Amino acid sequence: MAGTVALIVAAGRGHRFGGDRPKQYELLAGRPLLAWSLAAFARHPRISAVRAVIHPDDRPLYAEAAANLALLEPVSGGAERQESVLRGLESLAGLAPDRVLIHDGARPNPGAATIDAVIAALERHPAAIPALPVTDSLKRGAEGRIAATASREGLYRAQTPQGFRFAEILAAHRRLAASDGAALTDDAAVAEAAGLEVALVPGLEENVKVTTREDLRRVERALIAAEEIRVGSGYDVHRFGSGERLWLCGVPVPHEHGLVGHSDADVGIHALVDAILGALGEGDIGEHFPPSDERWRGAPSRIFLEEACRLVTARGGRLVNLDVTLICERPKLSPHRLAMRQRLSELTGLAMDRVSVKATTTEGLGFTGRQEGIAAQATATLALRAG
Repeated sequence: MAGTVALIVAAGRGHRFGGDRPKQYELLAGRPLLAWSLAAFARHPRISAVRAVIHPDDRPLYAEAAANLALLEPVSGGAERQESVLRGLESLAGLAPDRVLIHDGARPNPGAATIDAVIAALERHPAAIPALPVTDSLKRGAEGRIAATASREGLYRAQTPQGFRFAEILAAHRRLAASDGAALTDDAAVAEAAGLEVALVPGLEENVKVTTREDLRRVERALIAAEEIRVGSGYDVHRFGSGERLWLCGVPVPHEHGLVGHSDADVGIHALVDAILGALGEGDIGEHFPPSDERWRGAPSRIFLEEACRLVTARGGRLVNLDVTLICERPKLSPHRLAMRQRLSELTGLAMDRVSVKATTTEGLGFTGRQEGIAAQATATLALRAG
């Protein structure tokens, strides 16, 4: 595989963070922290593939974080970070990429410009990292007092992603593992130990590594402040036809008639997909899944919703709230509303309190009042990264 692969290291336990789950799976603005890192690389046009290195116990949590993203299968990490990185690199050896970017899964905002800068530097150097010059005064302390003032000249704060020509960093990690040397603080140090020149490119203050809960709160405030809220609406209608079951919001509802459509005619999901696409400015469901295409004949509508969610993620956005209203005289939908909310929550990754399904009638008026079909209207609220 030519090009650049991103290796996201997320196998740690985050003991300093505390809590019931590793910090990389704590929620950040409604999504797992790791999901932000994965998405940043998955949507970058110069990244050929993304692979995560995770703890073997975290597979279910990882599946949630990786939902709607096109990623390579994750690999299990080791007891220490260097071992985890080496395992990740070894797993990529068969792909033989030209370059690899190694990134901390707890840094949710690497920045597209930073990724570009690191990749560009690898055209001239075997390794490159983003870094920020130290601007604060540095003090050496002893017994709670200042012992000396240290010079900050030439000092930088290292960040990730750290980029390398793949063959050279793999060889450097293999040599370090074989030598049983001391643990090094980052992959740039591994490259330095192997004699590789490491270039510096400008980093970003926003590219914070989350270590504590206060870090998480600070990053969340910054992310939300940089988001643009969008609202889209959708409307759909399907008439009744033959069949003894109909699908509504991903749930089979017993009825003497089904709904007629090219797919499974799930009017609730169809309206919801149009609402999401509308908020994105991406047209409507017919443009993405045309009824003239035989691939979608009888297809479950969850496929359409999953694709709409993938588009949101690819744009660096997130779903905030979904609201669906189903309009019909029959069948009676109140017994199924909870199951519908649960199913939409599963399909979109939204918490239940952010998913609403309502049902109403038209008091016997119009085609729904004559029990000729079902209509649905939906509203979707999204948050997209501004700019």
